[in-house]
Amino acid sequence: MIGTWVSILPPLVAIIMVLVTKRVLISLGSGILTAALLVASFTPIETLKNLWTAMIVSFWADGELNTYNIYIMVFILLLGIITALVSLSGGSRAFAEWATRRIKTRRGAKLLTVFLGILIFVDDYFNALAVGQIARPITDQHRISRAKLAYFIDSTSAPICVISPISSWGAFLIGQLALIFSTTAAVSYSPLSAFLMMAPMNFYVVATLAMVFFFAWSNIDFFEMKKHETIAQESGQLFDPKKEIPGQLKEDFPVHSYGSVVDLIAPIITLVVVTLGMMIWTGFRIGGSMSVWTIFENTDVPLSLMTGGITASVLAAILYLSQMGKNETASYGLLGKAFVSGMKAMMPAILILIFAWALTHLIGILETGLFLSNAVEQSNVPVHFLPVIMFVLAGLMAFSTGTSWGSFGILLPIAGTIMINAEPELLLPALSAVLAGSVFGDHCSPISDTTILSSTGAGSNHIDHVSTQLPYALIAAGISIIGYFILGLTGSVWIGLGTVIIVTAALFIFWASKRGKSDVNMTSLTK
Repeated sequence: MIGTWVSILPPLVAIIMVLVTKRVLISLGSGILTAALLVASFTPIETLKNLWTAMIVSFWADGELNTYNIYIMVFILLLGIITALVSLSGGSRAFAEWATRRIKTRRGAKLLTVFLGILIFVDDYFNALAVGQIARPITDQHRISRAKLAYFIDSTSAPICVISPISSWGAFLIGQLALIFSTTAAVSYSPLSAFLMMAPMNFYVVATLAMVFFFAWSNIDFFEMKKHETIAQESGQLFDPKKEIPGQLKEDFPVHSYGSVVDLIAPIITLVVVTLGMMIWTGFRIGGSMSVWTIFENTDVPLSLMTGGITASVLAAILYLSQMGKNETASYGLLGKAFVSGMKAMMPAILILIFAWALTHLIGILETGLFLSNAVEQSNVPVHFLPVIMFVLAGLMAFSTGTSWGSFGILLPIAGTIMINAEPELLLPALSAVLAGSVFGDHCSPISDTTILSSTGAGSNHIDHVSTQLPYALIAAGISIIGYFILGLTGSVWIGLGTVIIVTAALFIFWASKRGKSDVNMTSLTK
């Protein structure tokens, strides 16, 4: 069963269950149970052992503490604490009032979110959670649905990280390119220059970022997203209160006028500065060089995030304590309540992550990704169509496994080997197609940790985020497939990129014209 078609059943079960039940933990649990049974060949005792191993792999792996996952979980809890403390001190309310006076339109609030997503590019986890903390008070004031906020966060985090050399993704990918290029003398460029050259070849990133700006500038939405936005604008209900909302505080803290913008801005700036400082320090300590590329290749992102979270939490608590004596509602009891409330708010996200990591662990044992990649190697497709095939395959792999990095690790060497031997001119386009497809699959997958954290950062129900983002991701993927198909036919990256730009622009014009006709019809009906 390992490495065969059967290995795709667990992610398939989980995804079908998500679509049917709309309940993430039950769906992930079904996938985990299916995978455990397959790994154990349906032996009861072995199945139980596999279930136990999968559920504790987030905390203990390879005979030692899994500090990577533990630090990520601690950081998420700390972010909940920061949110609660900022709310308790009145910082969220003060910042929302301040921002509303300066950002007077929904368009401005949406564009601010997009620009923040692009500017905070060092790591997708950090991006998803930090942008949500900063933008949420502003988008809430302008009645932008949490699902729309989650879309902006998710569609700027990974797409920017995957083309930025100064990021945890960039460092990892440059290292992967170095390994691929070391096997041949046919490549004349360095891994860094190749990475930079690949950016315009990532058609999914081009299409996705263009769409993000279009939907931020316009007031156009489709399918499920349109429903969420309509409800938010007409009733002010930003999310369905009947659904589980990760990161949403359950307790109401006393309202007072002693909060200031500093109570929110100072902890967030501290979080950013300390996290970046720790990333630089850990990268230098491990790599032994002040080179930017060496630092980001060796940096310890989870430790940096946790350190930044602890520092920002302490500062947020100090800012609240400074109100003692002048704020009649302030008390040590409320401070403790804020800590508990913040952690409770993040527990749904923690549980979803643990279940997603458990399923990913078992899928790795089943070698689902390897099965998919072998299917392409054995298909004997024409070499000129490999970029588009690689895009689709990487998308399927990332969608099924919930990890774009896992798809990178499996498919980049395969694509590199095939193209170096068969068509070296298409090496970089094929590698770019792998990166593009992996991000696409990650955007669509309900078991993706980045997607989960985007829901958490935005305070959106996870399934609402997946269902509203999916059509937009599919549209961007369709544009990318056309681009890679044209690239394969012509052998020209620039003709492929030009096709992507033209198709994307044509869609924007079509959508805008349809919206204009709809507005005219509505006006005539009201006369």
